[in-house]
Amino acid sequence: MEKLLAALLAAASCATMAHAQTAGPLPAETAGPATTFDVYTLDQAVMAAGGSAPASEAATAAIEAARQGRTVAGLRPNPQAQGQIENIAGSGAYRGLRSAETTVGVAIPIELGGKRSARVAVATAQLSRAELQAAIVAADVRVQVTQLYVEAIAAERRLVTARDQVRIASDALRAASVRVQAGRASPLEEQRANVAKVNAEAAAERAVRLAEAARTNLARRIGAPINGTLDVGLLDRLPASVAGPTLPTRAQGTLALAAADADLAIADAGVRLARANRVPDLNVGPALRRLEATNDTAAVFSISIPIPLFNNGRAAIAQARAQRSQAEAQRRVTALDVEQAITDAEAEAANAATSARTAAGPALAAAQEAARIARIGYREGKFSQLDLLDAERTLADTRLAAIDALAAYQNAEARLARLTAPVPAPMTGGNQ
Repeated sequence: MEKLLAALLAAASCATMAHAQTAGPLPAETAGPATTFDVYTLDQAVMAAGGSAPASEAATAAIEAARQGRTVAGLRPNPQAQGQIENIAGSGAYRGLRSAETTVGVAIPIELGGKRSARVAVATAQLSRAELQAAIVAADVRVQVTQLYVEAIAAERRLVTARDQVRIASDALRAASVRVQAGRASPLEEQRANVAKVNAEAAAERAVRLAEAARTNLARRIGAPINGTLDVGLLDRLPASVAGPTLPTRAQGTLALAAADADLAIADAGVRLARANRVPDLNVGPALRRLEATNDTAAVFSISIPIPLFNNGRAAIAQARAQRSQAEAQRRVTALDVEQAITDAEAEAANAATSARTAAGPALAAAQEAARIARIGYREGKFSQLDLLDAERTLADTRLAAIDALAAYQNAEARLARLTAPVPAPMTGGNQ
């Protein structure tokens, strides 16, 4: 055991020194297969998911509804046809229809106070918000697909590691059998090696199921079967080095703050509409009247205006102003929350990169070297079987830890990209 510990320390020291001297690529063991033309990339998965996601369809429908709502807001109120018959079914000269007066005309509403333009402004702000929501949905779809894609390639990498452990356990069992047959070891060593092989095979079976499940979940999310291999090399893409101090985080330009700005714009337009609605509208009614008794025709013109006695519009204005104050306060809250979330996500991504770089670099290299030394020493009778099994177990755990660290970094980067996603340009809501 002392010899094995010495070998582990020596391997770790050598690997650390080599990693400090150069920031080269990750070890070949962690790299994915060579890129081929049938690789199903993350961008392809995101594009396929964006076209089939129910949330995307809902966002598209919301945009169309908001666009039609703006069209409706720009329409003028319809005139009303009016008809009236007077002086009928009475007594004396007014008996029957002999003295009937028939009036036919229209009532034309005339909007005052800029109501139509105020309605259009509200509808335009709502259209801009719907378009922005579609961008938010697209960003959400991307981060969701990215997480599923990363899990799928990580599961495939774990499967490769599990199968490699089966191969190593099989080699160890053969070596133990040779030692037992040569009388250099107890049959107990062969039994331990056989148990290790059985456990490795069971782990490989579990890894197969998990890899299939991860790939199925990805295919279900994008709404189509996955043809070709996944880009497992995505897992190894790390920043060259840890970035230095960054500038203070700003929420300006992010989707979350843009959504709060859009809500505030809707509230502003609502205040303007409430003020416009306080101005009473006119109703003018040109008509023609026919007098049955003389068979004459005369023109009639009426005008009416509501009396703001019970509802003068002040309550509606107060409500709109309160909603505007709420939207403004919510915008400030959103700005603080977004900046805090971005700061946390940046720290999380940087820490994940450091962990991934260490786990997939010096730590993995040291574990590989220690396992190699243990195998050689075991074959030569210098190390015990327990030393070999311990080294192999350490290597397997380090490999899985490296995969988990690499996946954690990619997921952290995806979440950071979602938080900092910029507003797409142009947002056409206010220009159509």
